[in-house]
Amino acid sequence: MIQAVPIDTVMRALADPTRRAVFERIARSREINVAELTRASGVTQGAVSQHLKALKGAGLVVERPQGRNVFYRAQPEGLAPLFDWLSFYEVFWRERLDNLRTLLEEIDP
Repeated sequence: MIQAVPIDTVMRALADPTRRAVFERIARSREINVAELTRASGVTQGAVSQHLKALKGAGLVVERPQGRNVFYRAQPEGLAPLFDWLSFYEVFWRERLDNLRTLLEEIDP
């Protein structure tokens, strides 16, 4: 069972641009190890490991050890607190877009 993580933890994990880039790289890959992430990141292996620790703590990635390697995979369910928070504002944006649509139809019938 997946443990729910507070939204603050998820937002803090994704606030760092390098960490966000690491997460996006993992999300685009089926699985990826630290060495591959380090080659593409432009930061040290130690820094990548620290970013992975934060992403794992936020429930955004899971790891699978295999021999001396550890493979990481994105955990889409970890984004649930963020989606839940954003869905609260969906009504606001829907209303604004409806108002814009009405205004545009009035300007150019």
